[in-house]
Amino acid sequence: QVQLVESGGGLVQAGGSLRLSCAASGRTFSSYAMGWFRQRPEKEREFVAGISWIGGSTDYADSVKGRFTISRDNAKNTVYLQMNSLKPEDAAVYYCAARRYVVSRRVPEYDYWGQGTQVTVSS
Repeated sequence: QVQLVESGGGLVQAGGSLRLSCAASGRTFSSYAMGWFRQRPEKEREFVAGISWIGGSTDYADSVKGRFTISRDNAKNTVYLQMNSLKPEDAAVYYCAARRYVVSRRVPEYDYWGQGTQVTVSS
């Protein structure tokens, strides 16, 4: 069982930066691939970024590539999403999620989800 708690959301101006954190419980955190997803009002939840269980492999949605960076610290059971050059269209509730070993872009393939953290970007 893995429990996930996101933090770091808030209000930022367009062009600004935020760093989201996702703290995980459980002693097997290092065996889970982690993903960040987001959901805008009246939109489906979408993949943003993912990192493999070892951390050597990452994947990004085209819309955030070059602006967002996912990383993890297995000693702290935490995964991060550094978001730079934020745009109004990045505003959403951001969720972290966990699944065994390999990153996936598909929502149903993740076993555990956090409650989400709101990111608001003003233009």
